[in-house]
Amino acid sequence: MYILEEEIYFWLLLIIPVLVLFYVALYFWKKKKQKKFALPAMFRLLTPDRSWFKPALKFGIMLLALTALAIALVNPKIGTKMETVSREGVDIVFAIDVSKSMEAEDIAPNRLEKSKQLVTQILNNLGSDRVGIIAYAGSAFPQLPITTDYAAARMFLQSMNTDMVSSQGTAISEAIELAQTYFNPDEATSKVLILISDGEDHIGEVSTIAKEAASQGIRIFAIGVGTERGGPIPIKRGGITQSYKKDLAGETVITRMDERTLMEIASATNGEYVRGNVTAEVTEKVADFLQNLDKTQFESRQFAEYQSQFQWFLGFAILLLLADIFLLERKTEWLKKLNLFNERRK
Repeated sequence: MYILEEEIYFWLLLIIPVLVLFYVALYFWKKKKQKKFALPAMFRLLTPDRSWFKPALKFGIMLLALTALAIALVNPKIGTKMETVSREGVDIVFAIDVSKSMEAEDIAPNRLEKSKQLVTQILNNLGSDRVGIIAYAGSAFPQLPITTDYAAARMFLQSMNTDMVSSQGTAISEAIELAQTYFNPDEATSKVLILISDGEDHIGEVSTIAKEAASQGIRIFAIGVGTERGGPIPIKRGGITQSYKKDLAGETVITRMDERTLMEIASATNGEYVRGNVTAEVTEKVADFLQNLDKTQFESRQFAEYQSQFQWFLGFAILLLLADIFLLERKTEWLKKLNLFNERRK
């Protein structure tokens, strides 16, 4: 396991393409000036010790040195010691709707991106709880098993999109069934399923599945994303809206949030329902909901000590800079004696 302490210094790497462009421009400018001064054959006679390769080599060494210095400033750290930590918390599974209707933009920027923002803020407010992630549309499949690694949860969350599931629809019942397999029945932990959806086009008898989940001690906190007014489903290419989804009659499809279904699911498990329009309101209600649950102590292993690795990159950068200083642009004597290109000696 590794961490990057100061990732902001990666921005320094942007200077490298600028330097490359400057070097290329300078190279062609010098070639143009040399042609005005003398013919290429004459110029080679006037500068017999000039190396045509070493300037590029020195420039490449300088770029490598700058890259190493930037990484040294970022200060990568590697975990060197694991320890078992006792935590108190609840097990939380996020089930996120990734059906095409979640691309509707009746809530900015669109329903799916809003869902990601909500989950991100909820994660930011968690302490020592364990989390998992499920994605579902016409079917449900696991994204991240129960873990305390919030960084991994954020990474999987950001990669979610509406192209993940080929079968369309909103299989809320499958998501609830899959969530049941996430929780360990032998552990007396509080189990929470945070279901995020527009609730539309649901497949299956969700109330029956919800009651089955409740019998296993799972409480569902449902978050409705979208509006009753609804909006069209954009068809995009390269991130640009080309048209909108139409029905068989050629009319634009309007997708609307179905709060009734989500309310029924939450009620069947003694959970709660909230609209997802206002992020601060959602995170506050989720925090209050979790606060009232019994916390269970469990153990997890994590890296307790990290060692800085910047010195290796700094040392490498210094060696490269020293090599650049002592590497002259003229031809090396022993290399000239090899006469690799069978040049005629005068």
